[in-house]
Order: sequence, then C-alpha cells, then structure tokens
Amino acid sequence: MNLVLPTRPEPLEATLAETALVVIDMQNGYLSPGGYLDLAGFDVSGSPPVIERAARVLQAARRAGMMVVHAQNGWSPNLAETGTRKSPMWHKSNPLKYMRAHPGSELLIRGTWDHAIVDALQPLPEEPVVHKPRYSAFAGTNLEMLLRAHGITTLVFVGVNTNVCVETAVRDAFHREFFAVMVSDATLQAGAQSIFDASVFNIEKFFGWTSTTEQMVEMLDGLDKVAAR
Repeated sequence: MNLVLPTRPEPLEATLAETALVVIDMQNGYLSPGGYLDLAGFDVSGSPPVIERAARVLQAARRAGMMVVHAQNGWSPNLAETGTRKSPMWHKSNPLKYMRAHPGSELLIRGTWDHAIVDALQPLPEEPVVHKPRYSAFAGTNLEMLLRAHGITTLVFVGVNTNVCVETAVRDAFHREFFAVMVSDATLQAGAQSIFDASVFNIEKFFGWTSTTEQMVEMLDGLDKVAAR
C-alpha cells in the first residue's frame, strides 16, 4: 500500500510494507522519577505526555500492520560493553559517571527497573528488541540487518532523548540510505526547549523529516478506509 507521510518540510512518499516504526529507549531510566536521567539532574516532568503520544503512534502502527522495532539502551551487569578509560564512552556517559560516584547504583543495567521499558510501550512478543550499548540504535547492533531483511526503506522514530539517541539514530539512518522521520512531539529532549528546537532544525534541514502524533495517527488509521474502498 502506498503512503504519503504527513511530514515537514515536504510530504514523503513510502509504502506500508517498506516502513517501520522504531521506538527509541522508552525506559524508566529516561522517563521516570528516580531513573537515571532524573538522578543526573535532567528534567523528566515532561515524560507523561510524551509516553502517551508515543504509545498512540505505536498502537496506530500496530493497527496498520507496520513493522515495529524497539531499541533498548543498556549494558550487561559486568559492564563489559562500556569499555575502559580508553573508550570515550567511559568519559562521556552520564550513567557510568553516576555509578562510579555512587557505588552500588545500577543505571541502565539489563534486568533492572531502570533498564526496563515503561508499561505503556511494552513490546509485543513478535516485535524485535534491539539491545544497544551506545547512543545510536545502529552502533554495535543488528538493527540494520533486521530492517534490510524485511525490505524496510523508511523509518519512523519516536522515543527519547530527542537530541541524543533519537537524533543520532536519524543521522545514522540517513548515512545508511534510509528515509527517516521523527515524530517530534512523541520525543523528549535532555535539556532546554532550545535543544529540542535545534534537533528539529537539524533533522528537517539535513537528515530527514518530522511529523506530529496527530498527523501520523490520522494517516495510519486512515489506511483502513483506503483499503476498504
């Protein structure tokens, strides 16, 4: 089925069979009070409406029969993937720095509450979950293989954080020849509103397209009417 995605700066043509929704890091650590981002001093008060909007897009994608992939950020309990001082990750990762400063804390460790995906965005059994040890959903994961194996050419992104993991995934998608759409109001930035605005600018001008929850859900739910004609 052919689609015209309601995107900025111009509409984007795609097909349903070649489009996938990628849900980025909708985890307690990024969204919930007492999670990593909250402990690191970032404002997570805007999480509830973003969770609700991301869930609406997810449910609409499922109703339409679109492929859904979840990306989940974190590490093994032994932190094998985080590296040593010779890795820039060791120096720049806020949760790693917090855990070193607070021995016994467990942030984004697989199997913990912090690492878990929030209830409203829980994956279905048939939906792949990509475990990623870096900001990008493509770095050190099988995401590209999954997408290529299913003939996917267009990606719709929701999740957190707008300016870090989401924007990084959009950039990497662009460089791997995927068409990338960020549903901007179904994402939440780490930082001030200006940070969010900068990510939207970067994506619309250089790396992809943006849309809104209302537009995306309306388009996806309208596919049933088109198919019934």
